[in-house]
Order: sequence, then structure tokens, then C-alpha cells
Amino acid sequence: MLEKQLEKYAQLAVRVGVNIQPGQTLFINAPLPSAPLVRKIAQKAYEAGAKHVHVEWSDEEITYIKFKHAPEEALHEYPSWLAKGREEVAEKGGAFLSIYAPNPDLLKDIDPSRVAAATKATNVALQNYRSRLMADHNCWSLIAVPTPAWAKKVFPHMSEEEGMAALWDVIFQVTRVDQDDPIAAWKAHNEKLAHIVDYLNNKQYKQLIYNGPGTNLTVELPDGHIWAGGAAKSTDGIIFNPNIPTEEVFTMPHKDGTNGVVRNTKPLNYGGNIIDGFTLTFQDGKVVDFTAEVGYDTLKHLLDTDEGARRLGEIALVPHRSPISQSNLVFYNTLFDENAASHLALGKAYPTNIENGTHMRTEELLERGANDSLVHEDFMIGSHELNVDGVTKDGVREPIMRNGEWAISI
Repeated sequence: MLEKQLEKYAQLAVRVGVNIQPGQTLFINAPLPSAPLVRKIAQKAYEAGAKHVHVEWSDEEITYIKFKHAPEEALHEYPSWLAKGREEVAEKGGAFLSIYAPNPDLLKDIDPSRVAAATKATNVALQNYRSRLMADHNCWSLIAVPTPAWAKKVFPHMSEEEGMAALWDVIFQVTRVDQDDPIAAWKAHNEKLAHIVDYLNNKQYKQLIYNGPGTNLTVELPDGHIWAGGAAKSTDGIIFNPNIPTEEVFTMPHKDGTNGVVRNTKPLNYGGNIIDGFTLTFQDGKVVDFTAEVGYDTLKHLLDTDEGARRLGEIALVPHRSPISQSNLVFYNTLFDENAASHLALGKAYPTNIENGTHMRTEELLERGANDSLVHEDFMIGSHELNVDGVTKDGVREPIMRNGEWAISI
């Protein structure tokens, strides 16, 4: 049964995730435990007409060894040849698939300043590559596979074998791989999200107001903002799904227009460390104060990455009844947790979330209210107690979500 589901998952990643085209190169970032799935993905990609499939493997034990023992200067460097390799594949129209399955506690005993240094060096080196992907110049997608460490974090009372099996079951369910025709199921799901996107784009709210436990936040939206969700379209016109799973619709906030306080509702796994029980206080778009019960130093390093790291680049709405939320699990994995709850993102905005944004220079995007940063980090604020209102350009306040569920006609 697992082999059959893996075949369907691989097909979904190739056909719906990156939607590989004949003659294209597929670049895969993958952890070693995902090798059985990656081999199936490679086969499916070649069957779909891929010219090359290149896999860049990662190993968490090697990562830990580096953070533990490498000299300080090594953490401030990222190999330029690696960055240039990705840029070359991107410039030639390649597609990118990442398999995301981090150990949430991998670096818990590492000095957060060392992690922050390496993260910043990586973000600087990959800035051009990531900017291309965020502007949908290339098809890209993110999926996940279980690893023993991740499964143990989600299912701490199970044996390794039981935890891995349980996590696979959840992944297959929320990605719709357990359905007879996952590709058809995703087409229907994308159409449903498109209806919500159309509703919100037609409204063109000037503000969103969030209220929930520990949260009282007002977020201004720039003129010409665009809501998106589900499937995306590359600049070459290829339809792809950036995230599998996904339950969100999202847009760009104005970088100077967030005021109030917000509290997280799920732990944030950032760079192999957990941040939880945290609040952010915004004034004119900028975080001016913050607290954290867990991971205070890690949060501080995130916020201090650059000027834009203290401002929002994304706001996303997710209903509490989403399949991921209804699993009643905390995944300690942003790909899953962000699609279980409404969320915000610190850092860089997607240029696709504003009219003509993909054709604008950074300076033009900033003038329109888009945020720029080396980071883009989602954190979850949604729950069954979250209410969200939209304020029209005429000043009328309308309900969008009540008790975590849609309050609009879709």
C-alpha cells in the first residue's frame, strides 16, 4: 500500500506541484531519508519529458556537525558556486522541487547567533534565486516526507515505526493522495480557493482587523493588492502548485500599515529551533516590542536580520476546519502548520501580490508598499477564536472570518 501511495505522491509532485514540461530541468532539494520518494519523482519527471533531474541531498547529522564544530568564519560563508548553479538552472527555465522535513529540535543546543549567521549568509547568497521563485519566474513546489526525528516530535508516544506510519497517513490525507484521483481532487480544490480569491480581489479592502486571544491588530492593504491561493501561474504561463498541501489565500500588507499586537497560536520551527508563546507589537508597520516564552534569542536574531525582518510581507487566511487543522496535530513544520491556521509572514513580500509587481524594480515595489528583506518567515495566529474583518474604501466594516471560519458567501 505504501508503494502505491508513493507512486501517486510522486506523480502529484511532478504533474501538479512543479508541472514539469518537456525539455525542462528539474532541480530537487531533498533530505537523505526521502531517497525512495525522490527516485520515484525522478522517474515520473523523465516520463513527463524532463531533460535533466538534478538532486541536491542534505543530511541533518552533517548539518549539526558543522554548526557544532565549524569555525565561526565558515558560518558567514555560503559557496558561491552552489548559488550560481541554482541561478543558472533558473535562468534556463528549470523547475524546483523542495522536500521539507526538518528536525524541529536539531539545533536546540547550538548558540542561536551561529545559526543566525549561517542563515543570513545563505539568504544573501540565494537572494537572486529566491527572488525569481517568489516572482513566479519559475515553477516551484514544496512537499514533505516523514523522518524519524520529525515523526517522534509529532507522535512522541509512538515507536519510530508507528510514528513514521502515522505521519505518512496524515501526509497522504492532507495532500489528497489517499483519494482515487489526487490530480482531479487538486483541480477541484484549486477551483474552490479561486472563488475565495476572486471574492477578496473584488472587495479590495483597505484594511483587515484581527481579533483573538492576545491579538488586536490592524493591517492596511496597498492599492492594487492581489489575493492569491492554490495554483499559481509562471511568467511562461505554466500552472503549478507552490505548496502541497495548501489551504490558504494570501496577499501583501502595506509595509508601513500594521499596528497593534499579535500572539502566535502554534510553535514556529525556525532554523532548527522552536519559538513559542510569543507576541509582536507593531507600530506603523514595524515590530517595536516582542516577547517569547520559548526561543527569545532565536526570535531576536530573526527580527534583527535586517530592517525588513521587523515588517510584514504576507497575510494569509486559513479556515479552522481545514483538513490539517482538523487533524488536531501540531506539526512543528511550517508547510503544514501554516495551512492549519491563518498566519502572517515577517520579511519579503511576494511581488505577485500587487498589480504589475513582477515587472517592478525593488525601489518601485517599496514605493507601492511592498516589504523587502532577506527573510520570509510565516508564523501562525489562527484558531477557532480568531475573528477577521475587512474595511472597505468607504469605511464599511464587514466580517470575513468568525470563530476561525469563513463568514463570506463563496
